[in-house]
Amino acid sequence: METQVKNETLISKEQLLAHWQGHRALTRRVIEAFPEKELFSFSVGGMRPFAELASELMAIAGPGVKGLATNEWKELDEKDPSKGSKAKLLEFWDKTTAEIDEYWPQIEEGRFQETMLAFGMYEDKGYCTLLYFIDNEIHHRGQGYVYLRALGITPPNFWER
Repeated sequence: METQVKNETLISKEQLLAHWQGHRALTRRVIEAFPEKELFSFSVGGMRPFAELASELMAIAGPGVKGLATNEWKELDEKDPSKGSKAKLLEFWDKTTAEIDEYWPQIEEGRFQETMLAFGMYEDKGYCTLLYFIDNEIHHRGQGYVYLRALGITPPNFWER
C-alpha cells in the first residue's frame, strides 16, 4: 500500500519570525535587568560576561538573516560594539532587530530547505541554521538568568515573550 504525504506547513514564515522576535524581546529585557558594570564584567564558572554573549547573538542574528536572504555570508564578527555601555548595547540590539525585520521578507520559502554554508563554516539546511540562531540565543539567555540570580536579581519571566 502506498501512502501519500500531504505537504502541510506546521508554522508559517511570519509565525516563525514572531516566535523568534518574542525570544529577542525577552533577551533584551534580560540585558536591561543587568546592572551596567556587571553586564560587562560578571561571570560564573569561567563563562563570558553577558555583554559578550549578547554580542555573539547580534553577530549571528542580523548577518545570519541577511545570509539566508541573499546568500552573502560574511565572517562572524563577535566584537562587542557597545564600548562598555548598556545603552549602546541595547541600541545595537535594536539595530539588529531592525536588520532582521528588513531581510526576513526577502528570504524565499525554498531557502529553508537548501543546504548552505553559513558564515563560511557551518553547513546545514537553511531551517536548521535558523533554528540554531534561535537555540543559541535561548542557551545564552539561560546563562544570563544564572548570572542575574547569582547577583540577587530576579530575571524576567521566561514565558513572557
